Amino acid sequence: MSAFDQDTRLQPSGDQAWSGHVSPAWNIGANPNGGYLLALAARALREALPTHPDPLSVTVHYLRPGLSDQPCRIDTRILRTGRSLATARATLMQDDTPRLEVLAALGDLGKVGEPMLAPAAPLLPEPDRCMPRSGEGQAIALPIVDRVDVRLDPATSAAGGPPRAEVAGWIRLRDGRAPDALASLLFVDAFPPAVFGLLGPVGWVPTVSLTVQLRRRPGPGWMMARFRTEDLQDGRLLEDGTLWDGQGHLVAQSRQLALLLPPGSGR
Repeated sequence: MSAFDQDTRLQPSGDQAWSGHVSPAWNIGANPNGGYLLALAARALREALPTHPDPLSVTVHYLRPGLSDQPCRIDTRILRTGRSLATARATLMQDDTPRLEVLAALGDLGKVGEPMLAPAAPLLPEPDRCMPRSGEGQAIALPIVDRVDVRLDPATSAAGGPPRAEVAGWIRLRDGRAPDALASLLFVDAFPPAVFGLLGPVGWVPTVSLTVQLRRRPGPGWMMARFRTEDLQDGRLLEDGTLWDGQGHLVAQSRQLALLLPPGSGR
């Protein structure tokens, strides 16, 4: 079993509820990465709706930081079930306190055909010619880099290119597990924030809300990613992201509202 599957494993815990454990291996600093917490909640929805195995559209609101290395409970509620589409809600709880709230449409991405129109994948150097992400210079520990392998395009400013609020590169699970829809939810929040390309690794950028539209199941291997911020005001930013698989197929698009906080700040 891969580390991702092990660390998102759930057990039934009552009526439409599942229990799990939030691993510290996916932390940004002292806090669990928001994409990892979302993957836990999405796995609970998959368990609740085995006939609709894939998230198609997911919106999550982060109410407060998750607790690292602590148990969690995920309460689900099926709002509507149709032949090809279901809608459900999930709440991730720790210490009897809601940490995030998810509303999702679910279906089967295995039945998706070829797109009529989709954004083209970026032209990137091969992963071994890109810069590995590390915690050096960010003034924050990054345990997640031992689980998620990120390679930054050297043309982006986060890797030494000209300053702009954009980052691009490659991403995969470090143990070689093939990506899927749940891993894609992790990846859209595990890539370095685009604002680092403009301002440098200035601290913590916690997500307030995140919406992800998933378009297909990714092929095996590395995935390509590009994230951009064009709106930064009063300590809040909007970031748009896109994921493609290694064959250049569009996999997911995201938009998130996040805060720009100095190292060591709380929300």
